[in-house]
Amino acid sequence: MNDADPGLFGPTSVTWQMHGDPMMWVAGVRALYLQALHPRALRGVTQNSDFRVDTWGRLIRTANFVGVTTYGTTRAAEKAGARVRKIHSMLGATDPATGERYGVDEPELLLWVHCAEVDSYLHVLRRSGFRLSDAQADRYIDEHRESARLVGLDPAGVPADTAQLATYFEEVRPLLAAGPEAHDVDAFLRNPPVHPLLAPARALLWRRVAALAYAALPPYAHELYGRPAPSPQTVTRHLRTTGTALRCVPSRVYWRLPPGHILKAMARLGPGSRPAPYTLRKEAAILDGPGRAQ
Repeated sequence: MNDADPGLFGPTSVTWQMHGDPMMWVAGVRALYLQALHPRALRGVTQNSDFRVDTWGRLIRTANFVGVTTYGTTRAAEKAGARVRKIHSMLGATDPATGERYGVDEPELLLWVHCAEVDSYLHVLRRSGFRLSDAQADRYIDEHRESARLVGLDPAGVPADTAQLATYFEEVRPLLAAGPEAHDVDAFLRNPPVHPLLAPARALLWRRVAALAYAALPPYAHELYGRPAPSPQTVTRHLRTTGTALRCVPSRVYWRLPPGHILKAMARLGPGSRPAPYTLRKEAAILDGPGRAQ
């Protein structure tokens, strides 16, 4: 692949525009809260690593995977996917109740992780004021059948639009529960250990991010965790306020955070590849007509 390769998605995709938004960090934490409600999937994490020790590393690795698969070359994205598949193929977990041993790369577990991430990214960004038409939201979910393929799923069995994603969550809900391990994740996300010098930042920034991410969960997740959340109207207001504030920060400030995938993509493809939400708004206005974009 040459250096001008746009990668798996490219600048014309909804994914390219969305993933450059700073609210992706809140969405990522919401995804962690949601993923922890699948006991079988969570067991695969807790039995193979100590999230209390390496949670920050895990967050960064996840962000890096999303960054390279969104903005990297096709070769880089495929290499990242192959690395994830190889790691997963070597890991297993044991059900303490039955003694059953299973692989963490079971399709149903990979699908849960995938859907929790895609739903969180789409939900938080739209609710925080990132405007997408319904057609664009469907396109985003469909685009991410490609990222599902990277981790080992058959795209044909992955939700392709918002209706199919909603149906999937309805079907999987009987399997969800907040056991002791999920509550450990909840407690950790609310108060992760940091160096004493970073304690003020944890109190000022991280706890607000974690609280907002938790509040943005669906009602059934709040019921399972057993912790209340503010009213939906209050949550939406807080998401919009936070989104508006973060989007006032010059994008190049947070795009420079390591490893700088977006800036590397812009250098490779030219200034026209800059993620810009107004591109999607213009597209929605043209395709859907006035009043349809959200």
